[in-house]
Amino acid sequence: MNPRIVVLLLCASFAATMQAHAKTVLPDACGNDSIKFDVKTEKNQPTPAPPADGKAQIVFIEDENSKLDSFNSAMTRFGVDGAWVGANYSDSYFTVEVEPGVHHVCGNIQASAMWFGLFKKAVDMATFTAEAGKVYYFIATVNVTRNGGNRNFEFGFSQVNDDEGKYRVKAFKHSTWKTK
Repeated sequence: MNPRIVVLLLCASFAATMQAHAKTVLPDACGNDSIKFDVKTEKNQPTPAPPADGKAQIVFIEDENSKLDSFNSAMTRFGVDGAWVGANYSDSYFTVEVEPGVHHVCGNIQASAMWFGLFKKAVDMATFTAEAGKVYYFIATVNVTRNGGNRNFEFGFSQVNDDEGKYRVKAFKHSTWKTK
């Protein structure tokens, strides 16, 4: 058999295996794992407008302490009450408005098959009660450290105070996205 065909078949088999393993069971606060995002970021954007009357605002922030490798940054998607509401890429933020009341939020690394093994448990969630007119800041922290040929990965997701949230918005890029 032609060696090129053998390599092609092995690659196709590996890709199919990775896609089969890439299905992650996510918490109810997140969204459907098959939904993926393309993200763009913009520097020097104006401060977000306050929430509309009768609404609360959530600011989702990604703080990436180190890139995955020389070319790739992490992409974090965020969910509210079981639906994805957007994604960030490499030190960025976006805002969403919600009705007052109890909300379940989620942060999750959008992993490609290449990085799936490193990120398969990169999901976290929180619950909070939103009040009309208030702004809530949630941050996903992505940290990749290297020890020789090994990579260690840490992912965290939590609510931060107004001072830290406002600082990150001021220092980071604004993200926009579209679903793939």
